[in-house]
Amino acid sequence: MSADQEQRAIRCLIAKVGLDGHDRGAHVIARAFRDAGFEVIYSGLHRSPDEIVQAAVQEDVDVLGISILSGAHMTLVPKIVDGLESYGAFEDTLLLVGGIIPDDDTAELKEMGVAEVFGPGTPMEETIRFVRDNAPERR
Repeated sequence: MSADQEQRAIRCLIAKVGLDGHDRGAHVIARAFRDAGFEVIYSGLHRSPDEIVQAAVQEDVDVLGISILSGAHMTLVPKIVDGLESYGAFEDTLLLVGGIIPDDDTAELKEMGVAEVFGPGTPMEETIRFVRDNAPERR
């Protein structure tokens, strides 16, 4: 592997799924990730699970961060997981969820393969450290 490949920035897609129109948190995360040296793509608002999966696969991201505040996380996140699995991309993608997620749902999301759930007030350094420590190694 060349030095360039070893130094490749972690590629992240920050995505807003469904009808949730509150994107301030997603913008804050995207900026913090960029400042940390990550390569960041922002999906824009009102994306379907399929659109997010397509973007994640086409952009070959290491990390997919779903920002959701609508309460539809238990309907929409499983569709994203299924979509990533159908493309064989689930194992190579660190899936994160951010938003207001009840504890019971957090446990269920983690059981279906979400690596971590970050709630309001999570220190940015904690999120960045989690990504650095857990982003999949690329070939």
